[in-house]
Amino acid sequence: MSDGGIDDLVGQIPIGQLAAQLGVSEDEAERAVRAALPALLGGMQANAGDPAGAASLARALGDHDGSLLEGGADLDQVDTDDGARIVRNVFGGNEGAVVDRLGGLDGLSSGLMGKLLPMLAPLLLAFLSKQVLGGSGGGGGGGADAPSGSSPGSASGMGPGAGGMAPGGPADAGSGGGGLGDILGGLLGGGGGGLGDVLGGLLGGGKR
Repeated sequence: MSDGGIDDLVGQIPIGQLAAQLGVSEDEAERAVRAALPALLGGMQANAGDPAGAASLARALGDHDGSLLEGGADLDQVDTDDGARIVRNVFGGNEGAVVDRLGGLDGLSSGLMGKLLPMLAPLLLAFLSKQVLGGSGGGGGGGADAPSGSSPGSASGMGPGAGGMAPGGPADAGSGGGGLGDILGGLLGGGGGGLGDVLGGLLGGGKR
């Protein structure tokens, strides 16, 4: 994956710390990161093609500011419970199938990807918030907590009841994903990182 935006995020992830937490080599950890990030982005982009999905993602970005990445990410500050909710909301009922497909890539494993995705998801939302909102998320805190105004089941802002951006902002998706979908697509690159071949029709089943 050669897109500069994603490489910027990879460069902010402490691969050594990640490898230690996952119990793998730094090379394997980086390969896993470079497989997982396009999948998360692709899932978000597919969901953003639906107005309700785009609005849900916009709220999530509003509730995850960029502070998690300030001064370099510290994985000890990542709320993996929040990350697991984000992953579940991005992939919906296809989460297990996505993890299995990713686990079959490049000598990786589904067990590794299952641990990694919840660690990366809050970092990705913090990164996207900086890209879309200029680093000023609508939520507060450390960027990984569920918003206090969320309704049950809407942790991470990926559902009704979460505070988020005002309509008309950069992530106000309108009827077809609008600017948010374009930003996600731009980060993925024109070819989507080969996601179509790997994940087929599994993307786009996330929370509306």
